[in-house]
Amino acid sequence: MQIEKYKIDEANHQLSDKHQSKFDYVAADINNLDEVMQKLGAFNITIPSWALGTGGTRFGRFSGGGEPRSLEEKIEDVGVIHALNKSSDSISLHIPWDIPSNADAIKALAAQNGLRFDAVNSNTFQDQKDQAHSYKYGSLHHVDKAVRKQAVDHNIEVIKYGIELGSNALSVWLADGSNFPGQLNFRNAFQNTLESLQEIYEALPDDWKVWVEYKPYEPNFYSTTIGDWGQSLLLANKLGSKASTLVDLGHHLPNTNIEQIVSLLLMEGKLAGFHFNDSKYGDDDLTVGSINPYQLFLIFNELVEGMDARGMTHSKDLGWMIDASHNVKDPIEDLIQSVEAIKIAYAQALIVDTVALREAQLSNDVAKAQEILQEAYRTDVRPLVAEARLRTGGALNPLAAYRSLDVRKNLISERGEKTVATGL
Repeated sequence: MQIEKYKIDEANHQLSDKHQSKFDYVAADINNLDEVMQKLGAFNITIPSWALGTGGTRFGRFSGGGEPRSLEEKIEDVGVIHALNKSSDSISLHIPWDIPSNADAIKALAAQNGLRFDAVNSNTFQDQKDQAHSYKYGSLHHVDKAVRKQAVDHNIEVIKYGIELGSNALSVWLADGSNFPGQLNFRNAFQNTLESLQEIYEALPDDWKVWVEYKPYEPNFYSTTIGDWGQSLLLANKLGSKASTLVDLGHHLPNTNIEQIVSLLLMEGKLAGFHFNDSKYGDDDLTVGSINPYQLFLIFNELVEGMDARGMTHSKDLGWMIDASHNVKDPIEDLIQSVEAIKIAYAQALIVDTVALREAQLSNDVAKAQEILQEAYRTDVRPLVAEARLRTGGALNPLAAYRSLDVRKNLISERGEKTVATGL
């Protein structure tokens, strides 16, 4: 389904007076208001195709009604999100879950929904029907060259699909690792991975990038072949200028200082972008900002400072994508909440008094530095985010509009109660 603009305008009209008073109150204290509003309006977060259905757990999956049954319906769902928030203008596909049978038709449908295609993602962490070799013991690091070749060929196939859709990046995440000491030789596994990635790298078009993701554990619990940002950075450096490190916020051990990692990767010019989510215990894939919003703000503070220092464009020079699992929520509602949390953290980072913070840092005024950051964090920037959305044609309150328009009820009516989307 598509949401008509007049329905969004009607929903906004009911909230306009209250919103205007809130916006005027907050805006009065923002020194760089025009710049903040311009950057907020331009900032978009990619929606992954696999997150539009109900997520699974190790023990079961409880599908919701009206889930998208095809790539076309997934694009339509992202179109709904973007119509409401005007901050989700792209979709990221995972192959082979979402192989486009007709690339031109898929591109046309995306364009009708105001969307483009971001990074394409390969899948060598599952065995697919009729594949010749199993990935039970790994893919790009496998001891058997035939298995490695199969995984390399799959990634090259994914690149070809991406070219057809207008994408310009390949995202690689590997489940490769070991569950028990002695199961594999660490050095050989890393070298096999490097050589496999080098073959994939050679297949990249000149204007493409490869994003190397990392994860400390799961599904293997003794070792992961690309287990942390250092190993990913090492691979990216060895591959070349078109390779960089992708940061998934859930792919860290508890209490890891992710904002420091981000800062250093930016310094080296090797930060590809983000998979946003949140976690309480590990790679929980929870709604962005639902557990630790202060950490999200601190990460964005480093991003804004680091990107500005290098003359980068916030909205375009890194990849921004959600990667979450919606086990108990309506997936579209969860994604709307996640985008909102990201925009709030970004807005908070934009209003940090960077001059005063720098002075406090240079004079070792620890208390002052803390106060400057927390002043920005404690500012209610939601009216700024809502105003930026309003100016670009979105809903003042996307979640409330989604519910008032009975979107899920309409999707169930169109698709049925028992549909199941492909993905995790």
